[in-house]
Amino acid sequence: MTSKVFSGTKSHYVLAMTLALLTPVEAHAGEPGNANVGRTFALDHCSECHAVKENEALSPNAGAPSFTSVANTSGMTGLALSAWLDTAHPTMPNFILSKQDRDDVIAYIISLKRNAPQ
Repeated sequence: MTSKVFSGTKSHYVLAMTLALLTPVEAHAGEPGNANVGRTFALDHCSECHAVKENEALSPNAGAPSFTSVANTSGMTGLALSAWLDTAHPTMPNFILSKQDRDDVIAYIISLKRNAPQ
């Protein structure tokens, strides 16, 4: 009887985990970091090349995307931004961020994501 109860419990657990993994969540829900702190950091350190404000479309460096366009790139997530920021890029200075600064900037960029039209 124990194995039958365990089997049923295990089935429910697997089903719950599957549903949790397949259920879409809001883009910035659960992201680490503080978007307000990230905005300040971006204005101080990233705005020389990137348009970092919400409605700012053109970056000072024409080759640097605006933070809003990055946020609204299809499939953009905090994880994708983390991988991007942790990788050296020939077109971007070798800019090393602390984990907290990186998480704050990512939270800010993700906060710029527009909701898809209903």
